[in-house]
Amino acid sequence: MAIFPSRTIAWYTARMFLVRVAAFIIGLTVILQALDLLSESGKVLAAPGNSEADLWVYVSLRAPQIVQLFLPFSVLLATLVTLATLNQNSEVVIFKAAGLSAHHILAPLMVAALGVAAANFVWNERIATRASATLKAWQDNEFRKLPKTVPKPAQSWVRGGDDLFHADRVSGRGNATRLRDVTIYDRADNRLVQVVMADRATPISTGWRLDDVRLFDVASGTVERRQRLDFPTDVVPRQFTTSSINPNYVPLWELWPQIGEQRAAGKPTDVLEAAAWHKISGPLSAVLMPLLGAVAAFGLARSGKLFVRAVIGMALGFAFFVADNFSLAMGNFGTVPPLMAAWAPFLLFLLIGEAVLIRTEE
Repeated sequence: MAIFPSRTIAWYTARMFLVRVAAFIIGLTVILQALDLLSESGKVLAAPGNSEADLWVYVSLRAPQIVQLFLPFSVLLATLVTLATLNQNSEVVIFKAAGLSAHHILAPLMVAALGVAAANFVWNERIATRASATLKAWQDNEFRKLPKTVPKPAQSWVRGGDDLFHADRVSGRGNATRLRDVTIYDRADNRLVQVVMADRATPISTGWRLDDVRLFDVASGTVERRQRLDFPTDVVPRQFTTSSINPNYVPLWELWPQIGEQRAAGKPTDVLEAAAWHKISGPLSAVLMPLLGAVAAFGLARSGKLFVRAVIGMALGFAFFVADNFSLAMGNFGTVPPLMAAWAPFLLFLLIGEAVLIRTEE
């Protein structure tokens, strides 16, 4: 019943696995970074004032994204190579003769993969998010020098019922929120009734108080001016002060509070919730790779089917990545709940891997 009946064998297989994970991720990062740099170096150097030193800045910002994307693939490839090597050298036969079951053989790899998943999570949330946000801002600025402080866009669009609100400038928070150059598209049954334009807007208990107002009536085509107008609506100040969020640029511990603010402001949060859960399930997928690639470990190497088994293991691994991306896309479209979109592929392929292992080996 011990997880590791032999600590020597457990350490031997785990070390072999981790060395191959490191080799694959380093190799893939170097190759893909070189190809990416060849395509982007011209754009970086074309910006005024940039030099060859900026190419290294680009590499430092792009490499974390490559590691984040390809680390799970590296774990899958390392699993297949490790297990196929053990099988080819008849070491799996020796392990079984020593009394180890298939789960005993895979347990060190899964524990090591859990450590890789933890490192991947920390890397993604502490390094990749910051690098991605900085690189995106640099690319949007056409690789020109970025100012030390990048101002956030102040204008905001908000929907309240059928009405649409737009403010060119937003300042303050809560009851101290002030809107400048406000335009309200007053609609009824998806039909535009009037356009309300105001220089200033302040929140009141029933909606917003508008100053220096111009009312454009769509039916008559006339414009009416008023000094002040109280516009009743369910739109609250918080809806203007909560900006759009890209979960790729926000670490998980900051993303959850921002999701709460978006939800309190009445904005949809399903896409953000699915992305937040996937920040956990994505790195944790490394634990599945030894289970899905286990078919390469068993069966007699001299039967000539070792390559076929390795291909089957690779197909199962890539099928998981396809299902994971498909499920996340369905979550973004609102077809499935966020929690299901993030975790369903993980649980499904966990059961598939266990079923194949028990059926064929146990």
